[in-house]
Amino acid sequence: MLEPYEWKRSRTVLRRERASNRPDLADYFPLVQALHGQVVRLATNSKDYLNPMDIQLSHKGDKEALKLKSDFLITLCDLIAGGKDGLENDEKGIIDTCIKHIYDGYFKHPKPENMPILEDLYNALLKYEPRDVAPEMQREAKQKAVRIANSLVLYVHGSQNYFNHRTNVDSHNRIMCFDIRDLGNQLKEIGMLIVQDAVWNRVSQNRERKVATRYYCDEFHLLLKEKQTAIYSVEIWKRFRKWGGIPTGLTQNVGDFLKSEEIEGILGNSDFVYLLNQNAKDQHILADKLGLSEKQLMHVTNSEPGSGLILFDNVVIPFVDKYPADTKTFAIMNTKPEESTAKEDEDS
Repeated sequence: MLEPYEWKRSRTVLRRERASNRPDLADYFPLVQALHGQVVRLATNSKDYLNPMDIQLSHKGDKEALKLKSDFLITLCDLIAGGKDGLENDEKGIIDTCIKHIYDGYFKHPKPENMPILEDLYNALLKYEPRDVAPEMQREAKQKAVRIANSLVLYVHGSQNYFNHRTNVDSHNRIMCFDIRDLGNQLKEIGMLIVQDAVWNRVSQNRERKVATRYYCDEFHLLLKEKQTAIYSVEIWKRFRKWGGIPTGLTQNVGDFLKSEEIEGILGNSDFVYLLNQNAKDQHILADKLGLSEKQLMHVTNSEPGSGLILFDNVVIPFVDKYPADTKTFAIMNTKPEESTAKEDEDS
């Protein structure tokens, strides 16, 4: 049996920022809506909720699903409560114990209304009673559990409790668009991590149905900027393909993208790289990272929109892709202000 070759591919798209054509997540809304997809706006004043405690059960049983969810929630707590040095191993063990306790009830009665929320983890940490700990260490273990719980107060009972709700959007729609633009500084990194977990849940769900999942992440350099989301991104690039996932990262900030400590893990697991126009500084870095010659770099020097280089395995292909401007899809996807204004004037 032959599998579609692209199922094995991860993609990276690198392009230089153009002042007249800056990407915005809102640019995707018309296309998603035209395809009857689900747009999820994540912001403190939004009524669209995404529950970080959502868990996807699989045919392998509850234990396998719980391992993946515990790994994510420990990472989330590390982001919130870890500080400069991160959580200690015994603190991670405390969180893991609480997580197992929280999901026991849900596994017995797996209904949407029984899905845990962040507040359940908070309460479990406050009530934590160490069992497999030496008597002289029990008080310290309880203190650590309370400390982690106190770090969650802002996100459970405080002004940043946006993610302390059950999911209320159509997570089964075949096209999902997550908008994190309006998340404030306190929730931006947490929100990026929660969206990544939601995507992973969808990949797990689709794997059970033997369906491929395509994941497109614009402004990808933002995920690589922070330690936890960068590490999680690399795991996605490594693990997605085995689970029927096809991740694609897009960025205009190539300099920031290439500064990431995790860049090798991303490029090393990307068999398809799509290069558009690059500035001189980024070109030299890309030439070194991707093994491009001066002649090949000419195709991404002052190049026209829609032209550049494709790197596929060990093959480098110059291309010109002139998208027809008289099509409905072009009108939906076009983001150039001057052309959008002209089109509106024609329609009026």
